[in-house]
Amino acid sequence: MSFLRLFFTLFLSVLCLSGIYLTEALKGSGFSFELIHRDSPKSPFYNLKETPFERLRNATRRSFKHANRFDRKSLSNLSAAGDQADIISDSGEYLMNISIGTPPFPILAIADTGSDLIWTQCKPCIFCYMQQAPLFDPQNSYTYKDVSCYSGQCASLESSVCLAWFGHDSCLYSVSYGDGSFSNGKLGTDTITVSSTNGSAVPLPNIVFGCGHNDLGTFDAKATGIVGLGGGDNSLISQMGDSIDGKFSYCLVPIVSSKINFGSNAVVSGSGVVSTPLVAKDPETYYLLTLKAISVGNKTFGTTEGNIVIDSGTTLALMPQEFNSRLVLEVSKSIDAAPVQDPEGTFDLCYIADSNFEPPVITVHFSGADVKLSSLNTFVPVSEKVVCFTFKGVEGSAIYGNLVQANFLIGYDTQKQIVSFKPTDCANE
Repeated sequence: MSFLRLFFTLFLSVLCLSGIYLTEALKGSGFSFELIHRDSPKSPFYNLKETPFERLRNATRRSFKHANRFDRKSLSNLSAAGDQADIISDSGEYLMNISIGTPPFPILAIADTGSDLIWTQCKPCIFCYMQQAPLFDPQNSYTYKDVSCYSGQCASLESSVCLAWFGHDSCLYSVSYGDGSFSNGKLGTDTITVSSTNGSAVPLPNIVFGCGHNDLGTFDAKATGIVGLGGGDNSLISQMGDSIDGKFSYCLVPIVSSKINFGSNAVVSGSGVVSTPLVAKDPETYYLLTLKAISVGNKTFGTTEGNIVIDSGTTLALMPQEFNSRLVLEVSKSIDAAPVQDPEGTFDLCYIADSNFEPPVITVHFSGADVKLSSLNTFVPVSEKVVCFTFKGVEGSAIYGNLVQANFLIGYDTQKQIVSFKPTDCANE
């Protein structure tokens, strides 16, 4: 055996052992890292010339595009064999800095709780969208491996194809998005490294991801892929599995970078915590809750809609038209002021923001959990003088967006199948 081969054999053995020890270490300590809001100064999408109002307007436009993933097939019918809701490319609100490979290669990817597969563009990439950052080259990573087309990892991906001839054994993936964009390439495994908020690097060995060699559509040149945080087998959350005890949480600040926590750091406990079950569904990607009713002040009215997606990539709280019309009517009755028109026609209810404006207390009643919203969750400034209601009527399924999630520590326990809410000053977390 040559010295070079011996060196790499020992090197890979050490990496395998370190992966085992890492899993045990993460179970005991947990970790957190930054979620970069795409409109924050830390983001490459940040536009210094935009006002805060323009950023909010742009976020709401992206919100509708992002929500289209759920519209074409109602989520209430996803249990039917073969049904799968469409997803939309490049429309998330948060980014993550990660690294792939050994040595670590930096990636800035869109964090998406509405999809599973992690993917980035890889060399060689002849038919690819223009990307400003360099492409990942799997040949430069000592820890990269192609996923076998006969493996369970390949079988768990619905849109996979087996390539096996003349000694080749590769699993090919294909992801299509609702706007016509797509990513095609090889499925591989490698070490993904994230930078913890305490300054340490956390390596996650043997993570399955897509190495895109044919990626075209509406992808933005400033981002370098997608990190799926959904509930399916190939998401980053599911792949970390036992090492984080199935737990993650986040505490969102509007249009500002936030934190996402894993393992013991993600436990939501203490005074004011309420929890609601996750709804079992097929596919497992989306996090669904049961919406029972909404209260405006002392008046409560129920809904027969049932399932609502909780999604950090959607800005507004999107409700079915009929239900939202009732909600808007009740809110307007409780405000002693005349509504004004939203000049852009985006929002369903707006008011002049002055000292006399007092919005009502709104409580969202999930199954087993009553979440009392603050006025910062329910009305947002869209200009210097106008504030608008963050609930919007749409044709399609209900989505609990990130504005109504702001200033709550929200924890997901995929083992116990619950989501927990705790009122929190997220800016000081």
